[in-house]
Amino acid sequence: MDFGLVLQTDPPASRVVGLMQRAERNGFTHGWTFDSCVLWQEPFVIYSQILAHTTRLKVGPMVTNPGTRTWEVTASTFATLNDMFGNRTVCGIGRGDSAMRVAGRKPTTLARISEAMKVIRALGSGREADLGGTVVKFPWIKPDAELPVWMAAYGPKALRMAGEEADGFILQLADPYLTEYMVKTVREAAAAAGRDPSEVTVCVAAPAYVTEDDSPEALAHAREQCRWFGGMVGNHVADLVAKYGADGSVVPHELTDYIKAREGYDYAHHGRSGNPDTRFVPDEIVDRFCLIGPADRHVEKLRALRGLGVDQFAVYDMHDAQEAVIDAYGEHVIPAVNGA
Repeated sequence: MDFGLVLQTDPPASRVVGLMQRAERNGFTHGWTFDSCVLWQEPFVIYSQILAHTTRLKVGPMVTNPGTRTWEVTASTFATLNDMFGNRTVCGIGRGDSAMRVAGRKPTTLARISEAMKVIRALGSGREADLGGTVVKFPWIKPDAELPVWMAAYGPKALRMAGEEADGFILQLADPYLTEYMVKTVREAAAAAGRDPSEVTVCVAAPAYVTEDDSPEALAHAREQCRWFGGMVGNHVADLVAKYGADGSVVPHELTDYIKAREGYDYAHHGRSGNPDTRFVPDEIVDRFCLIGPADRHVEKLRALRGLGVDQFAVYDMHDAQEAVIDAYGEHVIPAVNGA
């Protein structure tokens, strides 16, 4: 199983670079960041520094979207980084929850994501793409260029599209039941489209907080540090409930029931521990969606996720123990999961 580290690009950028270096030293293979240009600093500028100060780490957004950048600019940025550092990027893409809403726009449609994925992947891999009637190709790109595009999804249509079109599927929660359900949907869609389902990389992303023991006090603190994640996921779930309803016929109750007490969301606290808009998230959801507790609990859950077809676990590292969690994963969790 591969391991990734997910960070927000808060200043100073040097700290983001330093944490990514620490992650690589501890056996992580991927470095991911949020991409909301109003809330945080520009990630692609920081990627160049991460790549320059690491040797193997692959980087990318979790996730960018088709609305805040033109698609040829996105593709050119990835292709330039790959030209400089050797095919070490992944384009994670989604509808644009925070990036679009903070700028007063609605998240983009699935149809637009589909079009964008085709254009970005083609241009970033050295092929031609149609930009709405004008066919273009980067004349400077190397013959061995490649740019995988991974799609974030929760809802039934998005899951099917990820299986049909994306190189990878990003699931932002670590609940085993929902992981099994969603990975199955993605793989069935891939097979129906004539693809080899095993060629769709599955990445589960969620907060991880390693405690010294499983005392009530330690677990309570860990839950408070990770409760923000249920609120972030709740934004996407609220969109699904508005579209499909909450009767469980289309979207599982296991994903929708917990947002009944949700009252709203202020993106000023997006992705941060202590977010006051996530008090509605119960402990049960924190435990299901995240990985908390002593290292052996993380190992047990990660082995279960790997058994469900997960290829990478990406650690959301937004809490008060960033370095400690990276080190604990490097010393205890990654070797145990991968049998080293």
